[in-house]
Amino acid sequence: MAAAVIWILLLVGPLAGLGDTEAQQTTLQPLVGRVFVHTLDQETFPSLSEHVDVPPTVPITYHAHLQGHPDLPRWLRYTQRSPHHPGFLYGTPTPEDRGRQVIEVIAYNRDSFDTTWQRLVLLIGDPEGPLLPYQAEFLVRSHDVEEVLPSTPASRFLTALGGLWESGELQLLNVTSALDRGGRVPLPIEGRKEGVYIKVGSASPFSTCLKMVASPDSHARCAQGQPPLLSCYDTLAPHFRVDWCNVSLVDKSVPEPADDAPTPGDGILEHDPFFCPPTEATARDFVTDALVTLLVPLLVALLLTLLLAYIMCCRREGRLKRDLATSDIQMVHHCTIRGNTEELRQMASSREVPRPLSTLPMFNVRTGERLPPRVDSAQVPLILDQH
Repeated sequence: MAAAVIWILLLVGPLAGLGDTEAQQTTLQPLVGRVFVHTLDQETFPSLSEHVDVPPTVPITYHAHLQGHPDLPRWLRYTQRSPHHPGFLYGTPTPEDRGRQVIEVIAYNRDSFDTTWQRLVLLIGDPEGPLLPYQAEFLVRSHDVEEVLPSTPASRFLTALGGLWESGELQLLNVTSALDRGGRVPLPIEGRKEGVYIKVGSASPFSTCLKMVASPDSHARCAQGQPPLLSCYDTLAPHFRVDWCNVSLVDKSVPEPADDAPTPGDGILEHDPFFCPPTEATARDFVTDALVTLLVPLLVALLLTLLLAYIMCCRREGRLKRDLATSDIQMVHHCTIRGNTEELRQMASSREVPRPLSTLPMFNVRTGERLPPRVDSAQVPLILDQH
C-alpha cells in the first residue's frame, strides 16, 4: 500500500505542485569514505513558498529515492524526527559507488497538500589529501542521529575529541544510528536517547589513552560491570556522553597480508595412517536374511490362527453335554416356567374384553355417565358441571 502511494506521488506530485515547471536540480559531490550529509528543509525547497508564505511551523514530510528505483542506494539513509523537523540524507559512499547517482526528493505539505520535487545529482569521487588509516568508532548515548548530523554538533565533537587524540586532522567518516546496529528503542522518558555511532579517522596514530580504553583489560573490566581504564581526562563530557566500553579502534596503516591462492590438486587424498578405508567389499548373500524376515512372522501368525480355531471350534461343549450336566429338577423347573409363559402369551393374544371406559370419549370418572352417541361433541364443553 505504501509503495502504491509513493508511486502515485511520483506521478501526480509534480503536476499538482509545480504544474508545468521543471524540477529543481542540485549538484552535490560526496567523497568515498567520508560522511555525506544533506539537509532537507524549506530553504532547499524554495518552490514551497513561491506563491504563498509558508511559516516554519508548517509540517512538511519528504520522500527520497534513487531515480528509476523505489528506494535509496544502499549507502544512503534518510531520517526525519517529525514533520516539524528537517529531514536528513546521510551516509558514506564506498568505492563501488563511484560515479553519478540521481536522487529524487518529494516534499509534501501536510496542511495545504501541496507537493514539489527536486533532483539531487551526486557526483561521487575520491577524496583528496592523505589517507586516514587510523579509525576509531564511539557510541554516544546522549544524542540521536539527527542531532549529530548538522555541521555544528559534528565539529564540536571533533574539537572535543582532539583533546584525547594526538595532534592531527580529524575527519568524520560515518554516522550510524544505534537502532541500525540492533539497539533498542528507548522508553519515552525525558533524557533517554537512541544513541549514535560516530566513526572518526585521522592520519596520526592513536593516543595512549585510546589504546588503553580499547585494551583487553578494559574489555574485561566492562564485562564485569566496572568502568574501563581511562588514563586521560574525558574532554567529551558533559556535552557528549560516550560509552567507553563500546570503543573500537581500527589500524589500516599496516596492509593485511594477502591470502595465498589455493593450489589445485589432482583430487586424490594423501595417505593418512589413521584413515584406512576398505578397498574391497566381500560379497554377501541376503536370501537367508530375507527368508528369516518374512517366514518367521508368517509361521507365528499361522500358529496363533490354528490355536484360536481349535479353542473356538473344537472345544465347544454342545447342548447335549450341557443338558446331561444339568440336574433333572432344574430342567423340569425351567421347562415349566417356559411353558407357562408361552400359554399366557397365547391367552393374552386371543382374549376379547370390552374397551376400558377411561378410553371412551367424554366419560365422567366420578358419575360413570356417558354422553349419547348422537350428541354433537363440538357443542359439549370440555369440562362438565359437577353436582
